Amino acid sequence: MERLKITEFLERAQDVPVIDVRTPAEFERGHIPGAHNVPLFDNAERHEIGTLYKQRGREPAVLRGLELVGPKMRWLVEQAMEITGAPTGAPVLVHCWRGGMRSGSVGWLLGTYGFDAVTLDGGYKAYRRWALGVFERAWRLRILGGLTGSGKTLTLFELERMGHQVIDLEGLANHRGSAFGSLGLLPQPRTEHFENMLALELAQLDPARPIWVEDESRLVGTCAIPNELWKQMKAAHVWAPMMPAELRLENLMEAYGDAGGRELEACFRAIAKRLGPQRLASSLEHLQAGRLREAAAVSLEYYDRAYKHGLDRRAPEQRTIFDVETRDPETLARLILARAGDAKDLIDPQQDEDETT
Repeated sequence: MERLKITEFLERAQDVPVIDVRTPAEFERGHIPGAHNVPLFDNAERHEIGTLYKQRGREPAVLRGLELVGPKMRWLVEQAMEITGAPTGAPVLVHCWRGGMRSGSVGWLLGTYGFDAVTLDGGYKAYRRWALGVFERAWRLRILGGLTGSGKTLTLFELERMGHQVIDLEGLANHRGSAFGSLGLLPQPRTEHFENMLALELAQLDPARPIWVEDESRLVGTCAIPNELWKQMKAAHVWAPMMPAELRLENLMEAYGDAGGRELEACFRAIAKRLGPQRLASSLEHLQAGRLREAAAVSLEYYDRAYKHGLDRRAPEQRTIFDVETRDPETLARLILARAGDAKDLIDPQQDEDETT
C-alpha cells in the first residue's frame, strides 16, 4: 500500500477525503482539519487493547483487536462509501496515530473492497511535527491593535477583502478574546486542534508578504497561541487606532446586545477581581436595570487600562498609535494601511471589477 510523507499527504488532501481511524477522544483532542473520524476502536475498546498489550503482550492484544473489528468491517467500508460519495474505486487517504496497524488495517480493507487507499507515513504524529514546525518559520506579521470594541475583527475582514493576507485567530479559536468572548458562539476547540487549524492556514499563505493578525493575549479564551508564533507577534509592529468610547459602545451593543442577562452577569463576575468591588457592583446594578450600555461602559474602564498598559510595554518604534473618529471597517482599514505605507498597494476587488466593466 502506498504511504505518503506529510507534505504530499496534505497536498492530496486538498482534493481527496481524509479518514482518521483513531478513537473519538483522540480525534476531539486534535485532528487534521477537514478529516472524517471513522474510529476503528471506540475509546473503551482502545483502552482495553492497550491494557492487554501491556499486561499480556502483542499477540493477545492483536487477537482481541481482530475480534472487535470483525463485526465492523462492513460498517467501515460503508462509511468510506458515504464519505467519498462513490460505491468503490475512489481515492481515499487514511491515517491513525503513528501510521501503524490501525491505518494499515483499514487501508488494506478499503483497498480490498476496491478503494484507492493511501496511508500517511508517521500518522497524525507526523502532522503534529509538521504543524509545530510551521510556527517556527519566519512570518512577516503585522498586528492590528485597538481598544476593546474597536471592531478589529471586522477591520481584519476588510483588509482581507482588499487583498491582504490575514489570520483570524479569534475565528479559529471560536472566541472574541475577552471575558465576554464566548457569548453566542459554539464551544471552543482544544488548544491542540486550534494549533492544527492555525498551522494549516498559515502554511497556505505567502511568507514573503505581510500577514495581519489581531493584537491578542497569549490565551484566546482557552486556546493558547503557539509559543514560537507568540514570540513573533510580540516582536511585530502594532497599528492601534484609538476610537472614542461612544463608538466602541455601539460596536459592543451590536455584538452582545442580544445576550441574556444571566450570561452577561456571569461574564462580569468572571472578572470581578479585576473590576474591583465598586465597579462590579455598578455594572451588576446597570445589568439588573436593563442598562446594558452603561454596564459595558464600566467594563471598558478596566479593559482600556489593561490594553494601554500592554501597549506601553512595546518599544515606541514598535507601535503606531493614532486617533480615529469612525467605526466603519473599510475606512479603518484604509487609515491603517496608509500609516503602514501600503496605501499604494491596496487591492480592492470591487474597484477592479468596476474598472473592467
